[in-house]
Amino acid sequence: MESAGRAQAARDRVPRIDPYGFERPEDFDYAAYEEFFSTYLAILTRRAIKWSRLLKGGAGVQKSMTLKRYIRKGVPLEHRARVWMGVSGAQAQMDQNPGYYLHLLQGEKDDSLEEAIRTDMNRTFPDNVRFRKGSDPCLQRTLYNVLLAYGHHNRGVGYCQGMNFLAGYLILVTRSEEESFWLLDALVGRILPDYYSPSMLGLKTDQEVLGELVRTKLPAVAALMDSHGLLWTLVVSRWFICLFVDVLPVETVLRIWDCLFNEGSKIIFRVALTLIKQHQALILEATSIPDICEKFKEITRGSFVTECHTFMQKIFSEPGSLSRASITRLRERCRAQLLAQG
Repeated sequence: MESAGRAQAARDRVPRIDPYGFERPEDFDYAAYEEFFSTYLAILTRRAIKWSRLLKGGAGVQKSMTLKRYIRKGVPLEHRARVWMGVSGAQAQMDQNPGYYLHLLQGEKDDSLEEAIRTDMNRTFPDNVRFRKGSDPCLQRTLYNVLLAYGHHNRGVGYCQGMNFLAGYLILVTRSEEESFWLLDALVGRILPDYYSPSMLGLKTDQEVLGELVRTKLPAVAALMDSHGLLWTLVVSRWFICLFVDVLPVETVLRIWDCLFNEGSKIIFRVALTLIKQHQALILEATSIPDICEKFKEITRGSFVTECHTFMQKIFSEPGSLSRASITRLRERCRAQLLAQG
């Protein structure tokens, strides 16, 4: 009875809509979240003071070991857009190409591109009040513009499902169409090459790379997957395509993206390996393909992923060494195998 009262009290205190406009799900654990957030708020306050000192004066964001350490501990929301723009190279691109974004929006009509984007508008964050048609302002128009401009900018990619979720998060953080466009370009064009091209070769390659890393670091899980003939793409494709959007809690995703923009795509492997390693015993209980798929959904929920500060510490300790050179070698090998398979 007492715990029910505590849960109701937490429900009364914690807003039903989070700071980014997302409605909390029906089964949201308000009491656990309130307990976590009370300690996380103290961390955020301390970090905000340090970040304000680091960024004072309005100079550009310069990459350094100090900045890397700060980013791993989380970028406060008020500085996030500026830091992402700086470390990803998006700011430099925007500065070197004044007027380019508006020029793209006024480009030649492309009916198939416009139709593909429009089809996904209502499917993008139906649980976010800022993306609903009746909201003022409605971010659907902003999202449409960013995706349309990107389709004109990168005709080899055009528009691919999944990019709507990336662009949506960028808009929520930057509150700027043009900055969101240049950050999307950093992700799709540089950080995740070939994830969204028609062949999706980069995406398929990285899913195979994860499989190889699991084989080395968590052989029992790899053996389970092999024994059922289960392809990694069936359980992790959404992790890669959406960069954990709509998979992990919002604040956790943003903390992952802090590091992704600064350190590149190997962060995705760190997150994936940590999720699998932490829940290895649970995964190994699975006895069928549907069971394995369900376990992989389960491991993206609960306190382990909600407590984003501890989670981010874990991704840099749990998977062990993950050098850029070893990832590059694995990518080359997996890519060659995929090409050989046709």
